[in-house]
Amino acid sequence: MNKHFFTLIAFSVFTNFLVAQEEVEEVIVTSSLVDVTEITNPLYVIDGETINNSLTTSLGDAIDDYLGISMADYGAAVGQPIIRGMSGPRVKILKNGMVNRDVSGLGVDHLNDVDLHDLEQIEIVKGPSSLLYANGTIGGIINVVDDCITNMDFEMPEFKVGYETQSVSDGSSQYFNYKNNFNGFNVNFGYKETDFGNYDIPNGAIAHEDEHGDDHDEDEDHDEHEMHEEDLGYVNNSDLYVEATKFGISKTGDWGYFGISVDNLESVYGIPFHGDEHGDEHGDEDHGDEHGDEEHGDEEHGDEHGDERIFSTTDSESTTIKGSYNLNGKLINKIDYSLRDTSYTLTEAHDEEGHDDHGDEDHGDEDHAGEEEHAPTVFKNDALEYGVTFDISNDLATKKIVLNFVDEDNSIVGEEAFMNPANSEEFTIGYYLGKEIGDYNLDLGIRLDQIDRSGSVTDEDHGGIDYYSIDDSTSSFAMSVGRDLNEKLSVNFGYASVERLPSVIELFMNGPHMATGRFEVGDPNLSSETSNNLDITFNYQNGEYYGYASFYITDVDNYIALIDEDEDHDDHGDDDHGDEDHGDDDHGDEHDHGNLIHANYMQEDAEFDGYEIEFGRTFAVGYGELDLSFGRDVVNAEFSDGYYVPRMNPARNIYSLSYKQDDLLFNLSLKDVEKQNDVGEGETVTDGYQMLNSRLTKTYKMSNDRYLKVTLFGNNLLDEVARNHSSFVKNEVPLPGRNYGLKFNFKY
Repeated sequence: MNKHFFTLIAFSVFTNFLVAQEEVEEVIVTSSLVDVTEITNPLYVIDGETINNSLTTSLGDAIDDYLGISMADYGAAVGQPIIRGMSGPRVKILKNGMVNRDVSGLGVDHLNDVDLHDLEQIEIVKGPSSLLYANGTIGGIINVVDDCITNMDFEMPEFKVGYETQSVSDGSSQYFNYKNNFNGFNVNFGYKETDFGNYDIPNGAIAHEDEHGDDHDEDEDHDEHEMHEEDLGYVNNSDLYVEATKFGISKTGDWGYFGISVDNLESVYGIPFHGDEHGDEHGDEDHGDEHGDEEHGDEEHGDEHGDERIFSTTDSESTTIKGSYNLNGKLINKIDYSLRDTSYTLTEAHDEEGHDDHGDEDHGDEDHAGEEEHAPTVFKNDALEYGVTFDISNDLATKKIVLNFVDEDNSIVGEEAFMNPANSEEFTIGYYLGKEIGDYNLDLGIRLDQIDRSGSVTDEDHGGIDYYSIDDSTSSFAMSVGRDLNEKLSVNFGYASVERLPSVIELFMNGPHMATGRFEVGDPNLSSETSNNLDITFNYQNGEYYGYASFYITDVDNYIALIDEDEDHDDHGDDDHGDEDHGDDDHGDEHDHGNLIHANYMQEDAEFDGYEIEFGRTFAVGYGELDLSFGRDVVNAEFSDGYYVPRMNPARNIYSLSYKQDDLLFNLSLKDVEKQNDVGEGETVTDGYQMLNSRLTKTYKMSNDRYLKVTLFGNNLLDEVARNHSSFVKNEVPLPGRNYGLKFNFKY
């Protein structure tokens, strides 16, 4: 009740301050999802040039500096996006308006396989329009857009080539892209290769805890935790190699457009941390006192794996057919259609070289003999998706009807398979309405999904297999109403009720998940999550002054979370996180999963609330323009019994400076991440850090159609020891250290 009261006070103060001002410059963005839309909803459209001029990184890291957006990392290769505390299946990654069907949802150590070179833009959307493109989008959607299939003719031949170096990984990246129109057919071909080694970190940044106090919330000077830090200057197995190829051909005309594209992305990347399932040395006694990341001490981690290399190889191929047909009829204006066939494989393998020197000491000759060879584990996802959108807009309103069908097969085969094969079939009917009613702008989205998930669970105790088929329907609704309060200030009010059926992992998971250091168990009887979200957003512009503020509350009924066993919220007080909760009898003897924590996917009501604010001013300095801004984002998340939802990133303050003069652009930002004391069960406190990044881009025009862009960048210039609280491996896999580099982009 108190936080709701203070939120209302903040609304009032902010409104009273801004309503007293006058005149506004209307801000319009072009989005591939919602055509031309005023920025009233929580929405970012990040220009492709911004991405192309920035250093090569993961998707989550590329958008991490935007308010309300963060990431769950697992080394430099993996950065899964988080929107306002929501992640995993609640945030959908789209590629040109269709969900990217990789296996990132099957493991926190799996990357989002999307190619970020030669983009048109990245769109981050919540609200009514997001409902048309993916189901269960409680958090929102992130749409990566390129023009591999274009709806407008290429006017002239275009050739781009780029090269980049990064010091933190002693690596490089290069790409080229060619576009041209041949006899009315638009051809787009691109290729990118990235080769990064193990990334550097400050000395002593890798930490392993081997002694724990009774209270996981205790953090004062780490009196209850003796941290043993390795003096490595890099993270082992944090290398990354990516090779991406795309080809598209399309034809346009007054009738619309039609195109076909083929994308292929292959990668090899190291797994910088791998859980330990074997308990012969460490046993139940050691595990009785340990939670989460803390069970991996120096001796356990170093001696168990030694120089063993664990890595993943991915291979994705997708064929997309996309087009639009203009009818210009009285009822239907045009029909947009799409079809995508995706085949995705991720293989996790072990390189046993160097393992022999360390195995006998930890496990003895007999145990080690069985470990000398590890069979690979293969994750596969084959999906077919097709959809059609009917534009039935008229002079009074924008209206769209969407039909969509998805057939998706997931399988995990191999030594570390933790889920039996599963299938999902989804059929969707959606409706979108955009209308001006007097001074108000109304957006409305409705979505109905019929979903059939089928899978099985192996009964460990009896050796049998139980088969399940979950056939259910979900309905979602979102509405936003916005208006200009005066010439300077606009306000938008949004409400959404989104229903999400549990994912196949949450339903059918049943096995050791080394990436999280847990033996995870799903529940086929889980019910749907229902999220009710209320937000209000203010936008202010007055000449050189600007401001933005968004406040939100999201109540989630039956929120699904991975909860460590013997840490039931309802039965534990603040002091019940110590040794007695993980005694030998309860955990080690009953489940016999060695050093893996036993964890279950469980449901409990939860509430998320938070805000994003930003204000700034633009100055005329010399022959250019200087922009100074301050932003802050906060998200809080608690279960109904008062316990914190785990892995919520802490509050951040973001200070930005940007100077632009003709062909020169300089950016400097300081991200001040606060200490996270609001920890979930099984978690530890995460210290804050300050991330100072800079980028200088100079454009050299060689002729009217030729230019060279040279970008000098520096990230983590303070060489901070930085840990991401949302990461399962924050201690063992900290964020990269100081990184500087050079990037060249040449366009002809």
